Amino acid sequence: MSRPGSSDSEPRTHHPDDPLGAAVWRLRSRGCWEDAAALLAPRATTDAAVALQRSVVLTERCVFTSAGWHAAEDALRAAEALAVTDEERGAAACERGYLAYASTLFGTRDRADEARAALGRAAALLPPGSAVRPRLDFRRGLIAQHLGGDAAGAQAAFQRAHAAAAAGGDALLRSSTWRHLAAMAERAGDTAQARHGFAESLRIREELGYLIGIAPALAALAAVEPEPDASRLRAEAARLVRLLGGVPAWLAERLTAPENG
Repeated sequence: MSRPGSSDSEPRTHHPDDPLGAAVWRLRSRGCWEDAAALLAPRATTDAAVALQRSVVLTERCVFTSAGWHAAEDALRAAEALAVTDEERGAAACERGYLAYASTLFGTRDRADEARAALGRAAALLPPGSAVRPRLDFRRGLIAQHLGGDAAGAQAAFQRAHAAAAAGGDALLRSSTWRHLAAMAERAGDTAQARHGFAESLRIREELGYLIGIAPALAALAAVEPEPDASRLRAEAARLVRLLGGVPAWLAERLTAPENG
């Protein structure tokens, strides 16, 4: 089973007139999840949206480090307790599904049924025009791909999320959908399309300054580039992983395996 990589956390970037969001984004993009969660903590006790954002931050840490599961679970429960509207409950259910998916994929516990049920609940609760729906489509694609072995269903979900992310201006989610669609093109033998998609994913992450997501994008592109470009991209990915203290953990393991060096 392949690892999800950083792209699967697809956090939204902040709104330009939101100082707290800007500060949280700067910390998250450099892997300082505990500091980001601490900034959100005071408002997270009473504000459902902020509580959910704090949950997202701590779940993202789990995806990158394979650690911190209890803290992410506690933060999500707190967000669920504050959710009142269908939109809020649906967004929390979407995060519940993603946390369960990540927990299953990284081998801490099999929560595949919980992941599917939570995303189904999110689909029932979220209104058609909800800003959360593109993320929900993407995550349903992840489950179809990684837990269900349903390539056709995964591709359809990724394509829906890709189009909606473009329409809604969610650049980081679009980076994630580019990456997953490119990976599917690679498996289908369409190297040119794979190279284009991986390059677009990398470009977006560099433009957004999403530092922790750049190394996985470099490594993915390296897999479809000829030498010497492939070695150069892998070396740059390894340098960034070292700079970030071994994050993401799954990529650090791969880059330091005997066959890689």
